[in-house]
Amino acid sequence: MGGHNGGDEEASLPLFETEVSKGKLAYRVYAVTVLVGICSIWVYRSMNIPTAEEEGRWAWIGMFMAELWFGFYWIITLSLRWNVTLRYPFKDRLINRYGDKLPAVDVFVCTADPGIEPPTMVISTVLSVMSYNYPPDRLSIYLSDDGGSEFTFYALLEASHFSKHWIPFCKKFSVEPRSPAAYFAQNSNPKDTTVPKEWLDVKKLYEDMNCRIESVIEKGGTSKDIRDQHKGFLEWNSEVTKQDHQSIVQILIDGRNPDAVDDDGHQMPTLVYLAREKRPYCPHNFKAGSMNSLIRVSAEISNAPIILNVDCDMYSNNSDAIKEALCFFMDKERGHMISYVQYPQSYDNIANNDIYSNVRSAFNKIELSGMDGCDGAPYCGTGCFHRRESLCGVEFSRNYRGELNSLCNTMKDSSVHELEQGSKVLANCSYEKGTQWGKEMGLVYGCLSEDLITGLRIQCRGWKPVYYNPERKAFLGVAPNTLDLAFVQHKRWGQGMFQIFLSKYCPFIYARGKIKLGAQMGYCVYLLFAPNSVALLNYLIIPSICLLRSIPLFPEVSSLWFLPFAYVYAARNACSIAEALACGETLKAWWNSQRMWLFHRMTSYLFAFIDTITGQLGFSQMAFSITPKVVGNDVLKRYEEGTMEFGTSSVMLTIIATLSLLNLFGFAGGILKVVWGYGIAEGLAVQIGLCLVVVVINLPVYQALFLRDDNGRIPSSLEKQFVEFATVLILAVLSSLQQEVSGIRFVIDREECFSHNVEYAMDTVHFSFVVIKSEGAWHYSPDGVDLVVKGPSGEQIHDFRDKTSEKFQFVAQKNGLHRFCFTNKSPYHETIDFDVHEAHFTYHDEHAKDEHLKPLLEQIARIEEALYNIQFEQHWLEAQTDQQAIVNEGMSRRAIHKVLYQSAALTGAGVLQVYLLRRLFERKLGMSRV
Repeated sequence: MGGHNGGDEEASLPLFETEVSKGKLAYRVYAVTVLVGICSIWVYRSMNIPTAEEEGRWAWIGMFMAELWFGFYWIITLSLRWNVTLRYPFKDRLINRYGDKLPAVDVFVCTADPGIEPPTMVISTVLSVMSYNYPPDRLSIYLSDDGGSEFTFYALLEASHFSKHWIPFCKKFSVEPRSPAAYFAQNSNPKDTTVPKEWLDVKKLYEDMNCRIESVIEKGGTSKDIRDQHKGFLEWNSEVTKQDHQSIVQILIDGRNPDAVDDDGHQMPTLVYLAREKRPYCPHNFKAGSMNSLIRVSAEISNAPIILNVDCDMYSNNSDAIKEALCFFMDKERGHMISYVQYPQSYDNIANNDIYSNVRSAFNKIELSGMDGCDGAPYCGTGCFHRRESLCGVEFSRNYRGELNSLCNTMKDSSVHELEQGSKVLANCSYEKGTQWGKEMGLVYGCLSEDLITGLRIQCRGWKPVYYNPERKAFLGVAPNTLDLAFVQHKRWGQGMFQIFLSKYCPFIYARGKIKLGAQMGYCVYLLFAPNSVALLNYLIIPSICLLRSIPLFPEVSSLWFLPFAYVYAARNACSIAEALACGETLKAWWNSQRMWLFHRMTSYLFAFIDTITGQLGFSQMAFSITPKVVGNDVLKRYEEGTMEFGTSSVMLTIIATLSLLNLFGFAGGILKVVWGYGIAEGLAVQIGLCLVVVVINLPVYQALFLRDDNGRIPSSLEKQFVEFATVLILAVLSSLQQEVSGIRFVIDREECFSHNVEYAMDTVHFSFVVIKSEGAWHYSPDGVDLVVKGPSGEQIHDFRDKTSEKFQFVAQKNGLHRFCFTNKSPYHETIDFDVHEAHFTYHDEHAKDEHLKPLLEQIARIEEALYNIQFEQHWLEAQTDQQAIVNEGMSRRAIHKVLYQSAALTGAGVLQVYLLRRLFERKLGMSRV
């Protein structure tokens, strides 16, 4: 009885457990304090917007808009960490409970281009999933080749032969990982010295297979001997191209065939090659179309209730991954509600300190787990186990129980030929016409992020997803190893996600009332990556430009309003660092992730935003780009050394270098203002600090511009552009270092006086004026105006009479208000351009300067004075140019009027002459008649 009760108790135990992550309370306290800081920033901005007459109004408004966006965006990111949930399956309970009564599983592997995704890499992924610790009679593997390449088919044929040796080898020696490429790369020698010969034999078989495949690809075609190996090669002829070919379905291993066994005599899993029909006049809907064809073809051949889909570069790294996933689907209490189990996307080629931030530890370990806590774990397109019914559009109902263990093997009794012919029809271009495929069934069409929108639709039908992040990664792939590849990948993601937000599937609209609010917010965190870049650009451009122009955008450090800015920045970065360290990252890896976060929003997501908007307006079309998986040896070497790759002439790289230089010169200009003592350091301190952060983040960019000489540096074709831009920035810095010139253009009737405060005695005061024009259209008098300059005590310093223009300088004997009074003796209003500024050098008052620094300060002062003079002379010349232009215009106008009057007078005189001559002629004619 005790044993029986123990068995009942074992049968009632759940197959997985759910646990809420620790630290939830601490995070919520942190979130509340940051929210208070953000609101304080909003209050400060709204209370201190400059008036229309004040300088920097639009810059201030731009910063305010960016901070409003960042605050709103941060609020929705709270959903990702508000309820972080962890899952723990118990595969031992699964095996003890169900034994051999496990459901069949179909595995989909997708590839699209043999040039970008090498066939040798593709078959390593196929071999890894063929070798799962799972009954082979319940395992079917499908390779979808969207490139329709005979090279990929040949590689799969070779893999079908090699698998007879590889699968028993893996199971005999518990090989991990079960991708031969990854395994032999990680194990140069066998760990068990008692089996070296068998290990070497399998390795040689694998290397020989790779050599044959690569040799065929190099030759550009298959020989007759190879084509005679399998009837499938008859599908390829001279008319077959990547974008124009018929459906091709070939069952290379029939799992039902008793003769399909490995070297140990054990049954082999089913292996199928599929190339769906493609025609130039039919849309193929990219990966979504490929997946939907796989769903239909697999339903015809094996029809397993569970589907696993992986990308061709994501090999299986855990041979028990299927059993772990089934723990969620087959749990008695909650399993029937689960639609899919999503594993994280991880990589095996991560460089030292992850220079391109491919690991995304916080995303995988915290954010997706937070989405799972809201029952909103997203479908990420690879490494995902699906319940076939939910993927095919079935609505979840409370009465549904979905007993998967009753569906052990559903292979049909038809012959291989019949299955192939019946499947070809399902993969034709015309099959989906008039159906719900791509709408209510399968993956959704019309979006680059078809996986994300498909997962959202499944959840809105009532199904629950699960996110599972095991200690041993279930799948490992190839991460982008150049900047350009990383940009292309993130641009595709950003564009696809923003398309969803702007479509009818926006979670706040489509999913309202169907999924939790936290899940809606979590989805939008990613869907809004693209517009995030616009707000960030404000923070990258406006502060540096305003720093060069001495326009403060933030409160002074001594002000209480500085505290919210400082706290929000410090708290958010401290939280980010704590998360990175908790996830096993190093500080340097965290810093690299900050750099890539900035780079992607400067480039990938900015272009994704632009392309999405233009696409919505009908100016561009959606295009799916595949990330190449192979790079040159020199590029790979730099990647492994942790050196960033800039060796492409792309627009994205130009933007990064341009913004980096802008912030570098903004920072340099701010520092020089502090060193030269303009008394503005405190008001611009935050902007200087902000530029400094951007400069430090961009150090690899400056190295690639000025220091590196390898092929990974910024191309020489871009150097000229950057040199020109740098020159403009240098001039901007130099001009910004000049003190403000109080230029004014005014209209004078009789007398106008201006005051200028000279702060220090013995300063040099420069002033100039130009009479631009008079009000009268016909008036132009060279008499000019009078100007009297008086000192603080009323003493007369200078007196100018009847001047149309003048520039002068004098040394102020006293500090205080100096008055400049203009008198207009003309009866017409005159427009006058007036400039005044003073030159003061701080070293005059600092007698304790070091004797070695004083000559340097004197040189700086001379340069500064020269810059004053250049600007002063420039303004003087511009005013005179304006005057001359107006005079010329007036003279031209008067000349035209004169010509018109003369023409009118001559015309009138001519008419009068004709009239008088006619009268005279008539009189003479009358007299002659008499």
